[in-house]
Amino acid sequence: MKSILQTNNAATILLIRLMVGAVFLSEGIQKFLFAAIRGAGRFEKIGLPNPDFLGGFVGSVEIVCGILVLAGLFTRLSAIPLIIIMLTAITTTKTEVLQNEGFWAMLHGSRTDWSMLLGSIFLLITGGGKWSIDKWIINRHQAG
Repeated sequence: MKSILQTNNAATILLIRLMVGAVFLSEGIQKFLFAAIRGAGRFEKIGLPNPDFLGGFVGSVEIVCGILVLAGLFTRLSAIPLIIIMLTAITTTKTEVLQNEGFWAMLHGSRTDWSMLLGSIFLLITGGGKWSIDKWIINRHQAG
């Protein structure tokens, strides 16, 4: 458990946590609010199986992991499903853009996807940082 919570002491990690957590939280909520264009409807359009289940499942994971990342609680563990979501999103939606519109159109259309993927990988590597619940738990455990 200690190695999962272990984190870099940099205070600036908070900025990455705020970006990644807020975007995933927002996107997860939107999968429920606008299911036809952001959730099940979107998943059906791109050909994913069982879109009704998948829309709610992915939305729930994004909400829960977004909140955990924002709080800096189990940051490394929370980053793993977010990385999987982003790899799936890039693979299922940007491959077609690459084939039909070319490399530069794909890069332009995937800039947020890459930011969220790389931000999540960064959090997997570094942990929640100085101002995280992970750090507070580690400090408390070492003191006691």
